[in-house]
This record gives sequence, structure tokens and C-alpha cells, in this order.
Amino acid sequence: MQNTFKSFFEKIKSKKILLCLLIIGIFIVYMLFFDSYNLIDRAKNTQKIKQLEKEIEYYNTLIEKDQQRIHELQSSDKNLEKFAREQFLMKKDNEDIFIIEEE
Repeated sequence: MQNTFKSFFEKIKSKKILLCLLIIGIFIVYMLFFDSYNLIDRAKNTQKIKQLEKEIEYYNTLIEKDQQRIHELQSSDKNLEKFAREQFLMKKDNEDIFIIEEE
């Protein structure tokens, strides 16, 4: 009789363990592939974050360069005149401008 109870409890324990493992496995598969924060989406988002951080760094360097340029233009009339001549093709009355385009 004790053997019967032992084997019965052992079967129940093994079935409970298998059931728990099955439930845990289903939960893991759900979290990996079907959840709204699954691994595939997380990987894509991580890659996008890295790309956006690179863009932020690029634009911050552009901003710094532009701020330096603005400071140079505001600090000296000579630099302002040079910038106007180069960018907007401005000239004095007695000057001629020749534009050379490279191919």
C-alpha cells in the first residue's frame, strides 16, 4: 500500500513539474516573440537609438561650428565682409566677380 502511494505521489510530482516547465516555456516564448516588448522589437529599437545618438552627435558638432562662425562674424567687420563676399557674391562698386565652377 505504501508503494502505491509513493508511486502515485511521484507521478503527481512529475506531472506538476512538467506542467510548471510547460507553463514557464510558454511564458518565455510569449515574452520573446509575441509580447509588445519582444526581443525583435527591442533589437530594432536599440539599433535606432544608436543611429539617433550618432545623428545627435553629428548635429551637435555642426551647431558648435556654426556658433564659432557666428562669433567670428560678430566680432569683426572684416570677417563679416569676407563672408558676404564669399557666400552672397557681394562686391564693391569698382570690382568684378569671376565665378569658377569645378567639375
